[in-house]
Amino acid sequence: MKRVRRFAKIVWTVAKYRLDDIAVALAPRRRLVRMLPWRLLPAASASPARRLREALEELGPVFVKFGQVLSTRRDLLPTDYADELALLQDQVPPFAAALAVARIEGRAGRPIGQVFATFEETPLASASLAQVHAATLPTGEEVVVKVIRPGVEQVIANDLALLYAIARLLERLSKEARRLHLEQLVADYERTIFDELNLLLEAANTATLRRNFAASPLLYAPRVHWDYCFEDVLVMERVYGVPIADVETLRARGADMRKLAERGVETFFTQVFEDNFFHADMHPGNIFVDVTDAANPSYIAVDCAIIGRLTEADQAYLAKNIAAFFNQDYARVARLHVESGWIPAGTDVGAFEAVIRQLCEPIFQRPLKDISFGHFLVALFRTARRFEMEVQPQLVLLQKTLLNVEGLGRQLYPDLDLWHTAKPFMDRWMAQRYGPLAIARGLLEQAPALIDQLPRLPELLAAAGTRFGDMDRAAAEQRDAMRALTRALDTRRRGARWRQLAGAALALAGLGLLWRSAAATAVEPTVLAGAGAVIIGVLLAGRG
Repeated sequence: MKRVRRFAKIVWTVAKYRLDDIAVALAPRRRLVRMLPWRLLPAASASPARRLREALEELGPVFVKFGQVLSTRRDLLPTDYADELALLQDQVPPFAAALAVARIEGRAGRPIGQVFATFEETPLASASLAQVHAATLPTGEEVVVKVIRPGVEQVIANDLALLYAIARLLERLSKEARRLHLEQLVADYERTIFDELNLLLEAANTATLRRNFAASPLLYAPRVHWDYCFEDVLVMERVYGVPIADVETLRARGADMRKLAERGVETFFTQVFEDNFFHADMHPGNIFVDVTDAANPSYIAVDCAIIGRLTEADQAYLAKNIAAFFNQDYARVARLHVESGWIPAGTDVGAFEAVIRQLCEPIFQRPLKDISFGHFLVALFRTARRFEMEVQPQLVLLQKTLLNVEGLGRQLYPDLDLWHTAKPFMDRWMAQRYGPLAIARGLLEQAPALIDQLPRLPELLAAAGTRFGDMDRAAAEQRDAMRALTRALDTRRRGARWRQLAGAALALAGLGLLWRSAAATAVEPTVLAGAGAVIIGVLLAGRG
């Protein structure tokens, strides 16, 4: 019954915000869509993208978070939809503090007064999946306590079932919906949201990020208090800083805005290329600034539920793509996409290069400081889809994070030159990975194994000629076997054709005998012979 009411609520919201306009755009030729009863209502004044955002906000937390995930797929969505969905705010009224206390006591196995010295019932923040309370440990350390919202798992499961049903329906109705891979987007969202429900995973991510930047002035991650953590309760150090979006306060505190913006870029590239572990939810609500030393401001990161990683191959090809992009080497960009497996091996590299050139040349007519590499990635992924490129989830997270970093950086310092800031880092990273020192280091690492093989070197060289000869003989034997197999198949095909012809002739002859016996009232043996000939002929032709 609850699902029926929820579905009725969705239908009502679709009608209220006239989202049928979007359905018509997705499936313009579907008479069923055009005959929806609310199509008779007056047209809405707001844009379809804005109406979609407002409808998702009205439908509640699960749909809000789905819209946020959808906003990251700029390679799939029109720009106006992606921009509008990015405005979705994941803020909901708090749940009763007594429910949070009951969950903490149930996990800890003792009263809240024995767990914390103090516990503030008024939450610091409340979102769709959890809310956060301030507390003090018995040792006197200030902490924050994150508690999963009671009953949210069942709400998510019910809404996910409806989202899957809607996605499947739209994909059946519309080619455009199939291009958007709506069902796959819901599946990606399902993995993301259930990861966010596991606070032990967030605790592990926070601890790893803290360890990666332990000796760095760029970023600080709070300390996790593992003795108080469970799958639905997270306790970590309380940190104080200025919200990254509060630019006025940062300026009033004397923060070096240029250094802060450039450090944001350096932090991103360090996470992606050195640590291969990057905070993939760097929206303004999760980033604070420590301005204790205003001349050297640093970042504080919280909410590490969503983390991105790249394979070593993706790291290498991404780095080479960045260098080739800024060197305007479009042929290399095209080749790298094929070599990395991002687009199929049979792709016409020349045609792909021409499309990349057409995409990039207008970009390079602007000053470097005005070029957004994040938006270039969006345009590149969108273009590459024409060449059957399937954008991988880790690349989507990377694209989303880079857009956030660029956006925040230019909000802090409008003249931020991403390439000027990133190039020294990328040059150093490439040299460390592929330069002469990297080769020498690789040789040194392999030296013990090479030394072990040195006494066998004459034997290996002597055996090499024999092995090459064996390989040639094996190849020749394989070629002979293939020729014999081809001849056998040809013989079999010719035999099959002859059997088909013979069977057809025999069946026709049998039919002739049957016809003749019927016309002349022939004796039984003639009838039997004709019927037998037909059956044998059909079987013979069928075997051919």
